[in-house]
Amino acid sequence: VQLQASGGGLVQAGGSLRLSCSASGRIGSYTVAWFRQAPGKEREFVAASRSSGSNTFYADSVKGRFTISRTSTKNTVYLQMNSLKPEDTAVYYCAAQNVGTDISRGYGYWGQGTQVTVSS
Repeated sequence: VQLQASGGGLVQAGGSLRLSCSASGRIGSYTVAWFRQAPGKEREFVAASRSSGSNTFYADSVKGRFTISRTSTKNTVYLQMNSLKPEDTAVYYCAAQNVGTDISRGYGYWGQGTQVTVSS
């Protein structure tokens, strides 16, 4: 499985972006997630969606502003980001196949990352 993240860019604070993650293989049965890494910081969990698509999880820092979703075929995953803040600036990565019980870590497949920059 290969994951391709896209949709990043430069946006002003308060604006919105939608990230996409397309999979080359079938990921419909996998938990999928988004992570981010800001300069000088460790990678952090942002959001995840179980294979059903109905169970979603968010980091407290993005709850109420970001929404993770997947297409009906489940091979594309989105991250809708609203009310963006400068502290959301980071490289965003999509991931699939949660191999443990902790949804915020332990993924088998990773995309290459897409840069999101939020200006104040």
